[in-house]
Amino acid sequence: MTLPDLHLLVGSYTATGGGTATGISIVGPVGPVGPVGPVGSVESAGPASAPSLVASTVAVLDDPSFLAVSGDRVYAVSETTDGGIHAFRRSGTALEHLWDAPAGGDAPCHIRVDPSGALVVTNYVSGTVTAVSLEAAESYAASVAASDGIVGGTDGTGTTTDAAASGHGIAGRGTGVSAVLPDAAVTTVLLPDATGPVEDRQEGPHAHQSVATPDGTVLVADLGSDALHEFRVEADAASVSIEPVRVHHLTPGAGPRHMAWFDGDLLVAGELDGRVYRMRRDGSGSLREVCSAAAFDGPVDGSLLSHVEVDEHGLVTVAVRGRDQIVVFDASGGDLRLVGSASSGGVWPRHFARVPGHLLVANQMSDAVAVLPVGADGVPGDAVGHIAVGSPTCVVPLRQD
Repeated sequence: MTLPDLHLLVGSYTATGGGTATGISIVGPVGPVGPVGPVGSVESAGPASAPSLVASTVAVLDDPSFLAVSGDRVYAVSETTDGGIHAFRRSGTALEHLWDAPAGGDAPCHIRVDPSGALVVTNYVSGTVTAVSLEAAESYAASVAASDGIVGGTDGTGTTTDAAASGHGIAGRGTGVSAVLPDAAVTTVLLPDATGPVEDRQEGPHAHQSVATPDGTVLVADLGSDALHEFRVEADAASVSIEPVRVHHLTPGAGPRHMAWFDGDLLVAGELDGRVYRMRRDGSGSLREVCSAAAFDGPVDGSLLSHVEVDEHGLVTVAVRGRDQIVVFDASGGDLRLVGSASSGGVWPRHFARVPGHLLVANQMSDAVAVLPVGADGVPGDAVGHIAVGSPTCVVPLRQD
């Protein structure tokens, strides 16, 4: 994938969460870059032959702060007090609404398709984890459609209508009636009631992200208790279950947020202490800290790690809000060696995505996604473009049809 043919989905905060977006945005190329244009165009420092990428709302939804894509399916959370899960079918640059489900908690902030066949959602404020059987959800949606139902709706331009986007089920054609997914298709567990030393952030469990493990289980980062909860998730056409396996502990005050695997080890971004942790299973199956490294020098106050990823060569990339930096470590030697850091190209880098030769950074408080060139050492250069998107919080590159 190269920038000229890049398409991506962007999750954002809307007015409900203090943001400026109206829902999920889709970005695609429209031709060469010209002078700086209005909202929806790229401000480019590159040559006139560089791609111009325009963002437009493709689904009206409150606070779709995180997205997951699997094939032609797009899944979004609605990070509200009575959080929701929303499913769409993508065709080109259009999204067709399929079904909704309750998130099972307050402020769902991450969503992921698990190899078990479940959709796993973490709810930050309530400290709960929800799983949805995708087979059951798809079957139910198909049965409603087959019985003269309508699954969601659009306004004819590919933008999901308010009625379809704000409902809590599948609207029946001409009736306006919604039906939620069957109870057996959704399950929720509450993380243990534990706290950490950072009193204003760790007063209770805060489920932030889930990742699949090489062992077929699921890890959930609990920022509130400095713990990684391991579960076994199973899903089929009739039911879904979440069963606890074990709990792994980090340094008190770390505040684990996002995670990534490399060479059998787990890399964890400590949101609250500004460190990246490398963890490895011992003989009992517990994840133990091998080493950690600070992402920046100086006081931690106001500097919060957000997203972390690692490439096949062991280059670990982590974003630092407050300092507005992208920091790169080398994990290929079994430890964590600082390679370098650079500007995130904006303010409050909440999330990023890697594409060949570039890093796409969702700078939430700049209302833009920065396009940063990346060299062989993984350290970004100065931004070559900014895609105007309201309060971006998640960037997902799309594979072209």
